[in-house]
Amino acid sequence: MSAFSRARDIPATDAKTLRVLVVDDSQMERRLLTCFLQGWGYSTSEAASAEEALTICSTDPPDLILSDWMMPGMDGLEFCKAFRELPQENYSYFILLTAKNEKGAVARGLDAGADDFLLKPVSSHELRARISAGARILSMQRELSRKNRLISKTLKRLRQAHEEIDKDLIQARKIQESLLPELSRRFGSSRVSLLLRPCGHIGGDLVGMFSPDETIVGFYCIDVSGHGITSAMMTARLAGNLSSTYFDQNVAMIKRFESLYAMRPPADAVRILNERVTSDTEVEEYFTMLYGVADLSNGHVRIVQAGHPHPLLLRADGTVEFLGQGGVPVGLLPGLDYEDFETVMEPGDRLLFYSDGFTECHVDGGDMLGEEGLIRLVRASDEQKKTGQDFLDHLFEQLQGLLQPGQDIEDDISATLFEYKVT
Repeated sequence: MSAFSRARDIPATDAKTLRVLVVDDSQMERRLLTCFLQGWGYSTSEAASAEEALTICSTDPPDLILSDWMMPGMDGLEFCKAFRELPQENYSYFILLTAKNEKGAVARGLDAGADDFLLKPVSSHELRARISAGARILSMQRELSRKNRLISKTLKRLRQAHEEIDKDLIQARKIQESLLPELSRRFGSSRVSLLLRPCGHIGGDLVGMFSPDETIVGFYCIDVSGHGITSAMMTARLAGNLSSTYFDQNVAMIKRFESLYAMRPPADAVRILNERVTSDTEVEEYFTMLYGVADLSNGHVRIVQAGHPHPLLLRADGTVEFLGQGGVPVGLLPGLDYEDFETVMEPGDRLLFYSDGFTECHVDGGDMLGEEGLIRLVRASDEQKKTGQDFLDHLFEQLQGLLQPGQDIEDDISATLFEYKVT
């Protein structure tokens, strides 16, 4: 009996690029199927057995296969299994033609890899509808494959770009680290120590110190708004403006004689920095700052606080005191005047400048460390008799120890420690 029930002729559609392989041991059945498929505009090929079809598929896989189930030798179910095991770049749609209409047969066909079924005798309308459905699925699948290939290529380019950016950031970090030629330095019996821990490759914090002679030292702690490359570039600019090597570029220095320099009043130095930053209309970044100038002969320290967290004075007798009134960040508004204030340090006293990366760090399940938490870290470092650079490193290690598992510090961490006449 023919695979097709009688049906009125169906008009051909527009020619398609879909290639259909018809597999049936009956030549008449193949011819009938091929006739209809070609009439609808599909490209066709034929195979009289599953073995012949496998040979064709191994060299030139079709887009869609119409295969009879019941054939001598390898049947349609075995052919479907073998076909699915062939290596293929694209997916092919597989339709089994069968007289079996029991649920078990359908389940076995699906397990073998078939996509659809047609019961004999086949209706021309149903065949065309199933072929069209398969074509739509193949079109979507191949469009998805095309987009996946495009995504893969794009991801490869992105990985390559990320690797290049990563190399640049690593080099940028080395350059940024070079802005701190020394992390601890003695000035007679006094000492300045620095801590800088960016939360990424590079950061927007800056610390430093400079001294024109043995009687006085300037030191600072800066936090530029934002993070990343733009903030890091600002720190590089500020490092030049507060250079510890080229005093002629340092806005905190005044040239007195041909090769001698003196310190400007701290408020004047910060005012000059503010004018320089605000005069550049292309720069949107601003920064907070603590800048101190210490007279090493008598312990008098003049400090400018420009929006930075309050400096912490650690007395030798164990008492602690937060200093300052806040102030306006540098670079927000032109024409600002800054004021400094004075504190007097006794031998053994220490003065700690720190960024809000310490006090605003979320610890213990979400609460910020705060000023009281910072004091606890200081007490713990004192109990360990930490001084200088070791003291700052221990503060940072304690902060890390308060984080939840898997939690990272979200902001740059920086600090400057001035120890007056320490042993």
